[in-house]
Amino acid sequence: MQTFSDLRGQRRPATDLPLFDAPATVRTFDAPEFRGITFYEVEAKSILNHVPAASGMPFEWTINVYRGCSHSCSYCASGDTPILMANGRTKPFADVQVGDAIYGTVFDGRYRRYVTTLVLDHWWTVKPAYRILLEDGTELVTSGDHRFLTSHRGWKYVTGSEQGRHRRPHLTVNNQLLGTGKFASPPESGPDYRRGYLCGMIRGDGHLSSSTYKRPNGNHATVHQFRLALVDFEALQRARTYLSEFDVATTEFVFQKAVGVRKQLTAIRANAGHRVAAVRELISWPHSPSVEWCKGFLAGIFDAEGNCHSHGALRISNTDQAIIEQIMSCLRRFGFSFVLETNGPSRVKPVTVVRLLGGLREHLRFFHTVDPAITRKRTITGSAIKNNAPLRVVSIEPLGVDLPLYDMTTGTGDFVSNGVISHNCFARPSHTYLNFDAGRDFETRIVVKVNAAEVLRRELRRPSWSGSHVAMGTNTDPYQRCEGRYRLTRGVLEALRDHANPCSILTKSPLLLRDLDLFVELAATAGFTANLSIGTLDEEVWRRSEPGTPHPKARMAAVKQLVRAGIPCGILMAPILPGISDSPEQLRAVVRAAADAGASHVTPITLHLRRGVKEEFMPWLEQAYPELVPDYERLYRGANAPRAVREAIGERVRAAKRRHRTFDPQTDPPAARRLPPSPPPPAEPEPATQLSLGL
Repeated sequence: MQTFSDLRGQRRPATDLPLFDAPATVRTFDAPEFRGITFYEVEAKSILNHVPAASGMPFEWTINVYRGCSHSCSYCASGDTPILMANGRTKPFADVQVGDAIYGTVFDGRYRRYVTTLVLDHWWTVKPAYRILLEDGTELVTSGDHRFLTSHRGWKYVTGSEQGRHRRPHLTVNNQLLGTGKFASPPESGPDYRRGYLCGMIRGDGHLSSSTYKRPNGNHATVHQFRLALVDFEALQRARTYLSEFDVATTEFVFQKAVGVRKQLTAIRANAGHRVAAVRELISWPHSPSVEWCKGFLAGIFDAEGNCHSHGALRISNTDQAIIEQIMSCLRRFGFSFVLETNGPSRVKPVTVVRLLGGLREHLRFFHTVDPAITRKRTITGSAIKNNAPLRVVSIEPLGVDLPLYDMTTGTGDFVSNGVISHNCFARPSHTYLNFDAGRDFETRIVVKVNAAEVLRRELRRPSWSGSHVAMGTNTDPYQRCEGRYRLTRGVLEALRDHANPCSILTKSPLLLRDLDLFVELAATAGFTANLSIGTLDEEVWRRSEPGTPHPKARMAAVKQLVRAGIPCGILMAPILPGISDSPEQLRAVVRAAADAGASHVTPITLHLRRGVKEEFMPWLEQAYPELVPDYERLYRGANAPRAVREAIGERVRAAKRRHRTFDPQTDPPAARRLPPSPPPPAEPEPATQLSLGL
């Protein structure tokens, strides 16, 4: 087991903390996810905390190995800056996850080139925000400490000074950033886009025929055939999916097996007359092609007949002049420049090639505008970064507010954000990247009870200990980010397992799956249940209200994995925010996902603004949802929303649950009913010791 001496970090002078006899060891870690967080390592005298009966809690004992929680919600806006992924598509910064493959850059001695790299860490911080406006219209919102790659003097910070301790290379008006320029928005992928894609793909690479022949008996028969054979399964699967959405069913088969260096050809086909007729109608030329049809057509014909080489040529070839005319018309519609080339003039049907001009910048705009399916054709690996994009800095202005700003660590030390090359911001000499104000000490000053497992074993051996159920995570999250380093929760679970002591866990983090082996042993010998806190699946609400927490879909996936392993797992819908995440549609989405995941129960908890939290919440609300401030001032004159509001939310959740027999106690598996109950929400009125997880 990892010891604390193994943990890499910087020790600071010890300090005294109330409630602890010995001075606390003060430690900071030089890692992005912990930059700006101070850990106070203490020797606890006891670890089992008795819960007064007056609290109304359904459990008598708790364990909290940490005081403070880096998973605490900030209730701030989130970053939507598009990041260039390794598949050639983009993803909002807030959605990027550790392990994702993205594009970074390397310098080969002559050129800086694009390469794929992995996301090693991903986190967010609240800092004063600045807006940088570029010549091509790109707007970048970032901190003053962020660095961008420029054509002169390399990396430059957003802000700095010419002298003093803040002296450093920094951006000024007319500096030229390096990159490809602002990313284009992806297509909507509606019916017109799908028709366009099928038209381009099938006309480019498909076989469609209806032929009549005479039978020996003199009668005539018609044979209908549609076939599409491709090496790239991504495009074949997309075409098959789109056809099925237009009620054209197809079957899949191996058209040609792999031989030597030749790859396998997989195909789809349909032979029924009405289906072939439907395909023929789908790929007919429209009289007035819509914008989305044109995007789909270009994506389909590129997947069928296009290629993009690392040396910078993007081409689409065909022998059919009608197809070439349509390609040119669609390209002109989106402002692309191109030239025509002819290959094989001696052929009966010479091949016409449409070559896109503008280099990598226009290639990426093409890929993002039309979204071809085939990943290998979208690669830019090895391409050199050239200074041909209009990325001159037009203005740099402070926004006058502190905002949550996302950052990450990559294998190359940089990444591509909305078409410009960005440096990992964690590399700062001060080692104090997270610059929270004093009101957020709960998130940035974490007390760590380093001897938790040792003390617990001693307490469990006492003759007076009765083996009562122990609830973990009732105050602070046992699986917050620092648990990945300290591993205290795992040590506590091992002690509870060795003493066959029943327990339960409440968390917001999928990190609990690390200890699945212990959960299985505890469930079999003592009794164990898990609970994940998932207040909403609404992407916008989550990004705004919980930017520091794991994605709710990742939490829901953890529920499913726990249930598959035989661990009863429930969901606490907490906190439900009135007017923000309490609509019937939003609540039904959580309940439906919970039922699909096999959750044992779903318990709603309306937002509870106890003292200290309210002072943090209301300023966030004023920035994120200013129109709701008067309503919240009326609703939250105390810590709780009015009973009528809470009951209305509860009834909406009950109505959603009635749709799913999964939550009927009569259908719960016997194993789940035998285990000790998971902690439900506190009884009304909610006491000061409400299950909080830092909310």
